[in-house]
Amino acid sequence: MHENPNRANEAYGWHFQYLTVVGLALSTLTFTAGLLADLTLSPRLFLAKNVLSICSAPMEVLISVLYWGLRLIDERLVVPAWAVIPLDADIGFHAVPSIVLLIDLLLLSPPWTISVLPALGLSSTIAFGYWIWIERCFKYNGWYPYPIFDQLPFEGRVGLFVLSAVVMALSTGTLKWLHGRVNGYGTSEKTQSRPGAIEKNGSI
Repeated sequence: MHENPNRANEAYGWHFQYLTVVGLALSTLTFTAGLLADLTLSPRLFLAKNVLSICSAPMEVLISVLYWGLRLIDERLVVPAWAVIPLDADIGFHAVPSIVLLIDLLLLSPPWTISVLPALGLSSTIAFGYWIWIERCFKYNGWYPYPIFDQLPFEGRVGLFVLSAVVMALSTGTLKWLHGRVNGYGTSEKTQSRPGAIEKNGSI
């Protein structure tokens, strides 16, 4: 984004107007905490990484679902006419983070204990926090980061963010269920010791 001229470079909010970039930043922070935890064997850093994962993993799943789903309908809903994204960068931005976070969750992390209502509350906070943020950026810049926001009326944008919050909450529940299926938590089988054992990594 630095190397290719785009109006976000000099705009209010910079590249953090894009949910993709916000997700990448949060994912980077999650893995940085995980790396430091591995190097130091600090239980607090493991716990911090696992707490961050509750936000970053569902968010990256949401980004992948929304981006590729809308792109299948019409590429210009999510990619401005002036933007050209190479395929490798597109996959790196909108698919790899969710895949890597999913692998980390299923194979290297303790189970989440977050329930439905807190998950919905968290996803709603993130979704509507982002909505308030891009409306503020629009106030200064006069344009939205994604073309779909320009094409939807106010009510449509409200509906989109409500849907995003629901999808993110559902992804949290689905990821929690998948972790249980892969690792045996919540089944009749005896739980096996895992690299992400709660005793070592802290509870969520």
